[in-house]
Amino acid sequence: MFRPMTDLFKDRAADYDQRPVPQQISEGVTAAMLATVPMGPETRVLDFGAGTGLLCAKIAPHVAHVVAVDISEAMLAKLVEKPELAGKVEVVCQNILERPLGRQVDLVISAMAMHHIEDTGALLRTLHAHLVPGGRLALADLDTEDGTFHPPGVEGVFHTGFDRDAIGALLVDAGFLAPHFTTACTVSRDGRPYSVFLVTAVRA
Repeated sequence: MFRPMTDLFKDRAADYDQRPVPQQISEGVTAAMLATVPMGPETRVLDFGAGTGLLCAKIAPHVAHVVAVDISEAMLAKLVEKPELAGKVEVVCQNILERPLGRQVDLVISAMAMHHIEDTGALLRTLHAHLVPGGRLALADLDTEDGTFHPPGVEGVFHTGFDRDAIGALLVDAGFLAPHFTTACTVSRDGRPYSVFLVTAVRA
């Protein structure tokens, strides 16, 4: 289901999958998730900030079904074009912080979407509400950086990475148990290294 809204990624969608940094992050995050997060042929997944499907395309073969959620119609249109995801991934263009899906899944995954959400606590509470009791969360994003990962003036970036202890505390406040962090990958942009963490947690 597509809903019209401001699309900050409209001009980036066409060649997004060919960009080396998103490719490296999706590969590193996928490997970290598969190594640390239980999933199987009956697992129902929500991919928050799914974009063009770089992450869910790699996760989908290991699970039953993926709901790919994003507010960028242009990015999701690229996901829909991937024939290997037909029948396996359901696309929803919707801001679930404002309008939740009204259903729950076994696993919520996300890569590089959290820094686009201004209220991190509200996001984590929303994701908690979309999980069944005992469901799992697996979020990847930048460790705290100096603000150089994104070009100056880019719209929709509210955080220059995250402090792991602070995110762990927000997860507990949102109702999650046992937050666990690992470094999913380190990528280079303009000669500078940036580390990407993966945090996993369980809904109480």
